[in-house]
Amino acid sequence: MNVELKGTSIIGRSRGDATANTFRAFDPASGNEVEPAFYSAALGELERAATLADAARIPFGNISGHERAVFLRKIADNIEALGDTLIQRATLETSLPNARFVGERGRTCGQLRMFADLLDEGSWVDARIDHAIPDREPLPKPDVRSMLRPVGPVAVFCASNFPLAYSVAGGDTASALAAGCPVIVNAHIAHPGTAELVGTAIMDAARECDMPEGVFSLLFSSGYDIGQALVKHPAIKAVGFTGSRRGGRALMDIAAARPEPIPVYTEMSSVNPTFILPSAIKERGDAIAAGLHASVTGGVGQFCTKPGLVFLPKDADEFVSSFNRSIEKTAPSPLLTGGIRSSYVAGSQKRAAEVGKVVANEEADLPGFSVNPSAFETSAVEFLNTPDLNDEIFGPTTLLIRSNEHEELLSIARSLEGQLTASIHGTEEDMKEYADLIAILETKVGRLIFNGFSTGVEVCPSMVHGGPYPATSDGRSTAVGTRAITRFARLVCYQNFPDQALPDELKDGNPLGISRMIDGEFMKA
Repeated sequence: MNVELKGTSIIGRSRGDATANTFRAFDPASGNEVEPAFYSAALGELERAATLADAARIPFGNISGHERAVFLRKIADNIEALGDTLIQRATLETSLPNARFVGERGRTCGQLRMFADLLDEGSWVDARIDHAIPDREPLPKPDVRSMLRPVGPVAVFCASNFPLAYSVAGGDTASALAAGCPVIVNAHIAHPGTAELVGTAIMDAARECDMPEGVFSLLFSSGYDIGQALVKHPAIKAVGFTGSRRGGRALMDIAAARPEPIPVYTEMSSVNPTFILPSAIKERGDAIAAGLHASVTGGVGQFCTKPGLVFLPKDADEFVSSFNRSIEKTAPSPLLTGGIRSSYVAGSQKRAAEVGKVVANEEADLPGFSVNPSAFETSAVEFLNTPDLNDEIFGPTTLLIRSNEHEELLSIARSLEGQLTASIHGTEEDMKEYADLIAILETKVGRLIFNGFSTGVEVCPSMVHGGPYPATSDGRSTAVGTRAITRFARLVCYQNFPDQALPDELKDGNPLGISRMIDGEFMKA
């Protein structure tokens, strides 16, 4: 399917205006602008999108889960129908290979269909029924029923590093729409063409499924004003964001300062500590070194789950040499934006000054936004005495830290900030010996990994992609997996309501056939 890019925002079922404020995407390989121009939304267009979303809030929230499931599957079908047009545009705007986006498109459509299956099954609403006991002494017991209901319009901010899976139709949008919340997306400046193609697929799906007009809008912006105004708007009831700590923290502060504060679910930064124990080095050091290299450099190191801290035994010279040789042989590659490149260079220079030891490809004078992968090395003592070594450097680099002391590793684990993941390479015996390390790491992360690497997030119901602050703003939530839907829902209780006035999920006859808790006992459908 060929779709002509118009460069204007999507406001419900119509397009925005061609404003005077324009911007273009860049080809990261060359650093050159690519056509066409995109028009930043005006505040009036934001207001129109918010008004439509507010009007859609009740009708969209009240349609059945089955109807929303049909809508989500239609979005997935429409994205797939874009074919090579979508893949080629994403590659042009990121310089990442076509194969990356074939996989990412599959993941995006897969998670849309996963939420559709969840809606068809229906039990996610956590329906609970406590029947009345009118003759209870000393006071009668009322009939009390509760379930999860949508919070209202959600603002979603696209991520730079996943133009499909964490963007216009990504996990935040999919889970918010599944919960029954209209969505207004703030497109990322790095891949606006990709955003428009996917946004058009959603707009068409909404029309084809006869959804309320304000169920979806997409706003372009060359700066921060539209995003900030979106979070401030009283129609918005929650925010989903994936990006830098500075950006996420700014949105959290804006949301908290509103007359009606709202939740902001951010994914901000993580260095994903990896502990490689002596037994693992002895048994399969070469394989772990190769896997670590692939994990650090995959996607040019621009995954939020990249292992940025790697803890090794002091006598791991052969392992370190093998890993460093792989880094030295790795060709330069472009980062997604000029801003990401500048931050990578500045962070690398700062780290080199802190640890004084760096391994990298020697090639200089790189084109576009290209950088060399690198590896740094320090001791556990230096790491504990230099808090800045905990800082994330977004890009193809990692820090190797050597330690042989059990208590030293425990001190390091206690010192860590909140993380998305932590990985441990070892044997089952190591898991027993280092049970105290695992117990500490469990308090620091959302996902613990044994004999694997942190990059790669399986989209499935049990996945947890979250973690204590500053990995996310709310460590009780996840951005991946079916539990993500609960971020955009709130509990509502109905007391002494007549059966016909209750939502179908709470009616005595259970017309939807869902599993529920009745009088304190879980009842399967």
